[in-house]
Amino acid sequence: MARLSYPAARRGEVVETLFGLSIADPYRWLEDGHDTGVRDWASAQDRLFRAYRAGWSGMGSWASLVEEVSSFGVSEPPTVRGAVRFQAEQRREDEQRRLLVVDAEGNRWVLVDPAEIDPTGHTGLYDWWPSREGERVAVQLEVAEQPGSDILVLDARTGATLDGPLPRARNTSLAWLPGGQEFYYVSRVPDDQLAPGDTRLHRRVRLHRIGTGWEDDTVVFGDPDTPDHYYGLTVSADGRHLAITAMAGPASPNHVYVAELVDPRAPRFVRVVDGRTTRARVLPRFLPSGDLLLVTDYEAPCGRICVTDRHATYPAAWRTLVPEDPDAPLDECVVLDDPALARPVLLVARAQHGISTVTSHDLADGRPLGRLPLPGAGVVSSLRTNLPYGRQAWFGYCDVATPPVIYRYDAADGTLEQEAGAAIAGHAPNIRGRSVTYRASDGTEIPLFLFTPAEEPPGPRPTLLYGYGSFGMPMRPWFFPLAAAWVSAGGTYAVACVRGGGEAGEDWHEAGRGPRKHRAISDFNDAAAWLVETGRTTPGQMASYGVSGGGLLVTAAATQRPDLYAAVIAAGPLCDMVRYEHFGLGRTWTEEFGTAAHPDQLRWLLRYSPYHNLRPGTPYPAFLLAGAVTDLQTGEAHVSKMCAALQHATSSDRPVLMRREPDTAHAASPASRERALTADILAFAGEHTGLSPDGPVSRRTAATPNGRAPRWRRRAARDCRRSR
Repeated sequence: MARLSYPAARRGEVVETLFGLSIADPYRWLEDGHDTGVRDWASAQDRLFRAYRAGWSGMGSWASLVEEVSSFGVSEPPTVRGAVRFQAEQRREDEQRRLLVVDAEGNRWVLVDPAEIDPTGHTGLYDWWPSREGERVAVQLEVAEQPGSDILVLDARTGATLDGPLPRARNTSLAWLPGGQEFYYVSRVPDDQLAPGDTRLHRRVRLHRIGTGWEDDTVVFGDPDTPDHYYGLTVSADGRHLAITAMAGPASPNHVYVAELVDPRAPRFVRVVDGRTTRARVLPRFLPSGDLLLVTDYEAPCGRICVTDRHATYPAAWRTLVPEDPDAPLDECVVLDDPALARPVLLVARAQHGISTVTSHDLADGRPLGRLPLPGAGVVSSLRTNLPYGRQAWFGYCDVATPPVIYRYDAADGTLEQEAGAAIAGHAPNIRGRSVTYRASDGTEIPLFLFTPAEEPPGPRPTLLYGYGSFGMPMRPWFFPLAAAWVSAGGTYAVACVRGGGEAGEDWHEAGRGPRKHRAISDFNDAAAWLVETGRTTPGQMASYGVSGGGLLVTAAATQRPDLYAAVIAAGPLCDMVRYEHFGLGRTWTEEFGTAAHPDQLRWLLRYSPYHNLRPGTPYPAFLLAGAVTDLQTGEAHVSKMCAALQHATSSDRPVLMRREPDTAHAASPASRERALTADILAFAGEHTGLSPDGPVSRRTAATPNGRAPRWRRRAARDCRRSR
C-alpha cells in the first residue's frame, strides 16, 4: 500500500555535539509552541486526526460503553477532624470533584463546587487540608493549563473565604498548627526574584498566619542551592515539632529534618536522616510520645516500619517495629491511638503479587494482632484515620470488576463496614482477573496481570498491553474504566509489571532505572512476545498503551520491536530523552532517567530515546500520540517532535496521529474530556486490532481483503492533502 501523506514538517539541520557525539534534532523548531509555523502545523495535525476519527467504526458504541463502566460518587476516603468529615464527591453530571462536609448529626453540605466557580469545567479541586479542629479548611484549586495555583482558607461551616489567595503553591504540602491560626506550606519564589527564563522550582517552606498577606509569610526552610527540591511537611499532634522531608525528585532518596517549635517563625532544624548516606526513602510521622515513626526502605527494599528518638541522627538507632516482608512490599500504615482503645494500634497495608492485605499490630512492640477481612482479592488505598485521636480507619477498595468503594474499620470492636452511599458505581462488567508470570530475556520472572471476559473464548483475540515502569510506582489490579470497556467488548487487557516500577519493592525499581532503564523496555517487549507465543493474541491484534512514563515505555518498546504491535497509544509521553530536562518538570527526574549533561548518562539515554531511535523506511505500527496543548509536567514538545519524526520515518500505511487536548493538563482533565479521550483510545486500538464494541471479535488485519486502504483512510488522506 502507498504510504500516507501527512502535513509538511520541514526537517531542520540542527546537529548538537555533546561529549563528542553528533546528535541530530531535525524537529527542534517544534519546541516553540508560540511560533506561527508550529501552530499552523499543529492545526493541520488536528484536522488530520479529526478526519481519521470520523471513519472509525463504533465510536458511539465505545463512548456509550465507557459511560456505562465509569464509576461515580465519593472518590476517596474522608478526612476526619473531630466529628467533622471532609470528602470529595463526583456525580455523573459533574466535570470535577466537589468538596462535601458532613457533621456529627449527618448533615451534609457542599463546601466547594468548582462548577459554580468555573462553569467551563476547567477549574478543578486539587487538594484540601482541614485544620485540626475541623473549623477551617485550606483549599487548592487549579486551572489545568495555568502554571499558578492558589490556596484559599474557608470557613468549614459557611464556606466563606477567610484568607488568601496564597499564590504559586502548585504541588504544595501543608500542615496546620493547633488552633487553626497558622500553617506551614510550600510555594515557589516570586518570579521577580528569579533570573529571566529560570524555570526551576525554587520552592520554599513558609509559615502563614490567617489574616496576613502572603508577602509577610516567613520563609523557614529552603535555599537557592536546592532549586528543584520537593518538600513534605508534618507537624506533631501537640504542635511542638515540625518534620520536613526534602528530596531531589519524586522517587529519590530524601533527607529528614526535625525542629522543635519553640518559636514557629524560627524553627531550628536538625537533619536526622541524611539521604546521601542512607540512599533510601524515609517518611516520618510523630507518635504521641514524641518519638518518630519511620516508614523506610533503608536496608529493606520492600519496606519496614521503625521507631526512633526524634533527636537520633543515625540509622543504627532505629528500632524495627514491623519488619520487611520480602514477598509483600509495604504500601502504607496508620496509627490508631484513641484513649478508649485497649492499646494503640498500627494498621499496615501490604501487597503480595498485587493483592492487598491489611494487618493490625500493637504499636508498642509491633506484635501482630490480626488481619482485616477484606471483601475480595483487590487493592486497598488511602488509609486514613480521624484526628486528634484515631479510633477508626477508612480506606478505598477496588478490584478488576469492582469500582472504588470506601470501607470503615473500627478498632474498638473490630468491625469492618462499607460506607453507606460512598459510591455510585456504573455498570460493573463480568471480568476474570488473574496474575501470571513470564520469563524476560535475561531469565527474570516478571508478573503480568491478565483481564479477560469471564467466559473466555478460545483462540487469540485483540489485546491491549499496558505498562509504566518508572519512579518505583507499582501496577495493581485496579478497576480501570478503559480496561473494563475493552474486556466488555471481548478483548484481553494485560498489565506488564516491568522493572522500574515498585511491584517487588525498591530493588525492582532500581533494576529498571538510570543505566538499567533499557531493562524495563525489554521487559515490556518480552511481555508482548509471551502473549503471542502462548497463543493469546497475534502481532496483528496487539496494541500497547502507556501514560507519561508509560508513554516513554511503549514508544521506546515499539521503536525497538515494531513487528510486535499493530498499534501504539502514548498519552503525555516522554520521547526526546536528550532534551526532556528542558520541558515541564523534567529537570527534577534526572535521578530516575539520567542527564544529558553527563557523558555516560547521555549514552544511557540515547540507547532507548524513542525520538532518536527511529529508522527511516521502517513499517511502524499505527501510532496515536495524545497530549495536552499545555502540559506543565512533561511538556508538549515530546508529542509534536515524535509525531513529525514518525510520520517522516514510517513506511507503513498505518496512520501516525496526534491528538491534542486544549485547556487541559497532564492529568485530571474534566470528566467528559477524560471519557472522550478513553473512547478515542479504545476506538483507535479497536480499529487496528479488530475489536468492535458492537459485535463478535473480528480477526481482520489492518488491510482490507482487496489490499486497498479502507475508505476512511483514503478520505482522511485526501482531507490531509487539502489542509496543506
